[in-house]
Amino acid sequence: MSTLNISAVVNTRNEEKNIEQCLKSLQFAEEIIVVDMESTDKTKQIAKNFTDKIFDTEMVGFVEPARNIAINKATGKWILIVDADERIPKTLARKLIEITEKGDVDFVRIPRKNLIFGQWIQHSRWWPDYNIRFFKKGAVQWQNEIHSIPITTGNGINIDAEETLAIEHHHYDTIDEYFERSLRYSTQQSKELIGSGYVFDVKDLITKPIGEFISRFFAGEGYKDGLHGLVLAFLQMFSVMLIYLKVWQHEGHQSKKVGSFTPIWQKLFLEKFKELRYWYLTVLIQSEPQKAKRFLLKIKRKISK
Repeated sequence: MSTLNISAVVNTRNEEKNIEQCLKSLQFAEEIIVVDMESTDKTKQIAKNFTDKIFDTEMVGFVEPARNIAINKATGKWILIVDADERIPKTLARKLIEITEKGDVDFVRIPRKNLIFGQWIQHSRWWPDYNIRFFKKGAVQWQNEIHSIPITTGNGINIDAEETLAIEHHHYDTIDEYFERSLRYSTQQSKELIGSGYVFDVKDLITKPIGEFISRFFAGEGYKDGLHGLVLAFLQMFSVMLIYLKVWQHEGHQSKKVGSFTPIWQKLFLEKFKELRYWYLTVLIQSEPQKAKRFLLKIKRKISK
């Protein structure tokens, strides 16, 4: 049986700008495993300065399949999964070591601090962004689906949603980077949607993207993130639309009889407009300091349903 306590696992693909800072933050682990997906830059050369356990696997466009390969290479009792654009602060490292010493859980959900376009996004459904990233070997396995929730065995806990105990995620630096990933991810997500038996429905081009915007900007309080929140809500809306357009493309760009502005389109737009109006009034109510004005806004919201 292995005497190692913590093995840190990192999957990479052309991460020369990130990998050094990532691996520096993992020096508390007794073992570092890097599984590279056909990088064409200096990722592996830089990683060799920190570990000799570097393995190769094929590039499939998303990380989940490679995670299981990396986990199988690790020899520690506990496994820590880290992406190359993430950092583990010392306060979180101490917390993880403390958890291993107690040994009374099997897997741990860790909050993640997403830094997008230079700002920590504290709303917009990006915080606390819990991820299962720390676990006893054998307790967690990833599914071969993009952004899938891993299969777990045993008891799990959540680390408190505090900035000092969160994984630091340097997510998107530029708009171009966002679009590049969105194009790649949407291809895989559309394939999975098709594989589930989904048949393209033109109504989804309205309801799904607008629903995503409402979920991010209003329900997820993205407006509290300022311009960043608004931009991200629009980008997420575009990403969802792209998934359904790629399903349409897969079906051969078939023409759909929707008319110039048929009653069904009117109904869909009206429903989403009412939903947008409801959340807009909700935000006004929450920010209005005067009780009387809040009461009037609540009546207005009720009437507008």
